[in-house]
Amino acid sequence: MNTNALSRALTRTAVLAASAGLLTAGLLTGPAAAAGPAAERGDTLAACAYYNGRALTVYGQRGDRVSQVQCLLANRRYLRWGDVTGYFGPKTLAAVKKFQSRHHLTANGKVDKKTWHALYYA
Repeated sequence: MNTNALSRALTRTAVLAASAGLLTAGLLTGPAAAAGPAAERGDTLAACAYYNGRALTVYGQRGDRVSQVQCLLANRRYLRWGDVTGYFGPKTLAAVKKFQSRHHLTANGKVDKKTWHALYYA
C-alpha cells in the first residue's frame, strides 16, 4: 500500500471512529438524522462521513462521493446497505432517480447540487 493510500485509509478510519463515538454519546446530529422517513420512524441512522462536498456525481463513478450518496440513500431506505459499495452502478442510479422523483427534482440520476441538498435536508 502506498503512502497516500495508507494515509487516506487511516484518515477515513479515524473519522468513522470519531463519528461512531459522537453518535454513541448523542452529540452528533446531522442533516440525515434530522429529517426523512427513517428519522420519523425512530430508526438509527448511520453517520455518513465519506465526503462532505457537493460535486456532480454520476453513473459509472467510484469513490467517496459515491459512497456518501449511497449512505444517504440507504439511511432513507432507497438503497440497501449491502449496495453501499462506492460504485455508482444500476442500483444506485435507480435509487437516485426514485429519490429525485419523490422530491420533485429532475429524475435524471445525476447527483447535482440540488440533489445533494435534498439528500441532506429534505
